[in-house]
Amino acid sequence: MVLEVENTFYLGDYQIRLNFSDGKNKTINFEEFLTEAENPMTKKFLNKDLFKNFKIEYGDLVWNDFELCFPIWDLYEGKI
Repeated sequence: MVLEVENTFYLGDYQIRLNFSDGKNKTINFEEFLTEAENPMTKKFLNKDLFKNFKIEYGDLVWNDFELCFPIWDLYEGKI
């Protein structure tokens, strides 16, 4: 079976809920990842207007043409 993200929902702050094709749902909070980032290109996504403009592309959660990217398997495992 190929694992896919079927739906995503921005829940507010830095939380995104992902619904996977196998029926698993996962809510991930990106706040700690973003606040602890040292790279200014990553830290800029602390701006919630930028953060909430994500999309699923080729199975990955991405922002701004892969400027920030999380592979589907890491999301499925809850590892960011």
